[in-house]
Amino acid sequence: MGFNNPSMPWSELERRLDGRVRSLPDDVVEWAGGGDSPAWSRKRAPYVAPPDLASGGARARVPYAELHCHTNFSFLDGASHPEELAEEAARLGLDALAVTDRDGFYGVVRFAEAARQVGLPTVFGVELTLDGPVAPPMGSPDPPGEHLVVLARDPEGYARLARATTLAQLAGQKGAPRLGLDTLAEQAGGRWAVLTGGRKGPVAAALHRDGPAAAGRALDRLVERFGSEHLHVELWHHGDPLDDARNDALAQLAARRGVPVVATNDVRYATPGRRRLAAAMAAVRARRSLAAMDGWLPASAAAHLRSGAEQARRFARYPGVVEAAGELGRSCAFDLRLVAPNLPPYPCPDGLDEMTFLRRLVEEGAARPDRYGPRPPTSPETSSSAVAGRPQTTRFREQGVSLAHRAWRQIDHELDVIEALGFPGYFLIVWDIVEFCRRADIYCQGRGSAANSAACWALGITKADAVRLGLLFERFLSPERDGPPDIDLDIESGRREEVIQYVYERYGRHHAAQVANVITYRARSAIRDVAKALGADPGQQDAWSKQLDPWKGVAGTAALADQEIPAEVLELAEQIEHFPRHLGIHSGGMVLCDRPVIEVCPVEWARMADRSVLQWDKDDCAAAGLVKFDLLGLGMLTALHRMVDLVRDHTDPSVDLATIPQEDEVYEMLCRADSIGVFQVESRAQMATLPRLRPRRFYDLVVEVALIRPGPIQGGSVHPYIRRRNGKEPVTYPHPLLQPALEKTLGVPLFQEQLMQMAIDVAGFTPGEADQLRQAMGSKRSVERMERLRARLYEGMAERGVVGEVADEVYAKLAAFANFGFPESHSVSFAYLV
Repeated sequence: MGFNNPSMPWSELERRLDGRVRSLPDDVVEWAGGGDSPAWSRKRAPYVAPPDLASGGARARVPYAELHCHTNFSFLDGASHPEELAEEAARLGLDALAVTDRDGFYGVVRFAEAARQVGLPTVFGVELTLDGPVAPPMGSPDPPGEHLVVLARDPEGYARLARATTLAQLAGQKGAPRLGLDTLAEQAGGRWAVLTGGRKGPVAAALHRDGPAAAGRALDRLVERFGSEHLHVELWHHGDPLDDARNDALAQLAARRGVPVVATNDVRYATPGRRRLAAAMAAVRARRSLAAMDGWLPASAAAHLRSGAEQARRFARYPGVVEAAGELGRSCAFDLRLVAPNLPPYPCPDGLDEMTFLRRLVEEGAARPDRYGPRPPTSPETSSSAVAGRPQTTRFREQGVSLAHRAWRQIDHELDVIEALGFPGYFLIVWDIVEFCRRADIYCQGRGSAANSAACWALGITKADAVRLGLLFERFLSPERDGPPDIDLDIESGRREEVIQYVYERYGRHHAAQVANVITYRARSAIRDVAKALGADPGQQDAWSKQLDPWKGVAGTAALADQEIPAEVLELAEQIEHFPRHLGIHSGGMVLCDRPVIEVCPVEWARMADRSVLQWDKDDCAAAGLVKFDLLGLGMLTALHRMVDLVRDHTDPSVDLATIPQEDEVYEMLCRADSIGVFQVESRAQMATLPRLRPRRFYDLVVEVALIRPGPIQGGSVHPYIRRRNGKEPVTYPHPLLQPALEKTLGVPLFQEQLMQMAIDVAGFTPGEADQLRQAMGSKRSVERMERLRARLYEGMAERGVVGEVADEVYAKLAAFANFGFPESHSVSFAYLV
């Protein structure tokens, strides 16, 4: 779970804790990551179209669609991001663009998101490896194996192609997919458009190797398996002197067999400027220098996107092939959202539907004596209809209303939202996993924003009483929120595999899969690989990589006067920084589908033995409509379980983690910073803070967990809070209306939920609107949404008498705080384990 707070090295953390804030250039907004190893996936911000494309791309004079295009998700065989290719295609006025990455749908979600915003029709395809090498081709400048380009004609074709890609990936080793032509043809079902491919396509390869007769036989084999109505001979022209002769021969073979012909440009990058990077990436892939690769590299920067008019000039001797490409692209275009799956139906007992069964479970859990007890009789003052008309500032904080009344009303509200959004199955699946852990005596607990939910507490998913703690449910789920809920389950690290296997057994391996991490280039790994490609020796590679400033990345380092890295190394490293390098396995993410998951996203072997993984990361899964469940291994839960077992064996057989009392002696120990081995408070920074904070009650631990985080540290919240805590600074509030939200943290904003509550109190926002404001002001910034919410905020403040400079000051404080708040629900969940 990401919290939108950048990482920082220990030296910087010490500086900030001591009040010595390091000044950074205005354009440096986050740590660029300067380690030697590649970076794991980080939550990415939503795509925003460039201003010149916000209203759509250009109108083409010559209709044309590019049908053969690799992004950088072909892993060192494409030199542009999917978003860059979509933008350039829109600028060129293409009718459509097909992304055909090597053996996978890795980049299609990001491509689809960008294309949707720039008004570009999308085609989804794969360049499949036919009968490739048995083992991954390590260090080969030209790996063996033929390639065939397959385009999905519609969502059914997409599902069939995803399945075929999975078959190819799982038939070989990691990095060496294998697929026979007959097996591929069995999956087609008439829902594909098959292109003969580029230089390594079966027809062009046979032509180059054995002449026209062999090429004709290769084409005949494709016609026999796919039919001439679904097959298209592909012509491309990169300015090579032999391109015309090859295209002439291919066109003649197609004409004799009645197979249509289309023009492509076998694209590897968006614009000619990426040609040098593409060559360097080829050298990295082959584990050779550019000099050693020279004979295998193209002579010119020709493999870029071209307009219909330029393609028409290049293919003037083949009338209609450019227009045919445009027609085929238009006919195959569809929105990726059409392939979004649903969750598998939950098997409910007694013939109940999912919502009815969920209500039963929540109400039974809430009625337990150790939770809220039986539902109290409804009085006129506490009925749902009476509460609905009350101001949002008091709706969940009424004085004189019992905890039970507030809790049951909140539960009814949450269940209504869950039903309206159609998510009862999600909660039942999470509850089912937690119940398995309970039966198997595996410690687990939900954390993250799920701790804001009274329903989750009633189900036993989380350990935090959201009503008693005053947590905002809408930080977790609201009618205004995009996407499904997100519940993270912390599980004993030593037994997490049992839980994963239970999910596979319960829902079937065809309907469950683990999510990938896209491992990307960081600054130092980019410098090393580029330097190696340019012929630098290992010592020089190491010396240059050490000159990087980890806070500035490649671009910031290039501006330093004392660095000695050659300009070409910096230029290429800056371009490749953040490019995908390979796939890993997400630390805990799994997805479940109501249909075979391999029909939504291909699955391939992971580097871990006998493990398979989706080709999408968590953000791609969410954007494509796949619902993710996080099953995270936590070593401290294993340690706590062993501790409880030891106490039961030697001291008290009845001891239970949930009922261990809070003892003054433990707080005294924490005040002395005697916290080595204590979860969340054993770091040097925490040990330095504990004697100053002097925790005496549970909520002090919640604050302690939250304080030593990059967000509150960068936001300057640590020292003011400690001074106020120790009576060295008066407790003040920016405005009286903000006191209810900030009172529990002594007027110092620490939590994201406080930002939401401030918007509720000062401007009358609904909790759902307040969560939208949090997202708009935070990492998911949206100028359009921010302007709309800003107007709504000022309007609400004016209705409450907050106007002029005071309103501007409140808005400025909200905006400044948005990037630095920590989720209170997460801090509460971890504080329970301290």
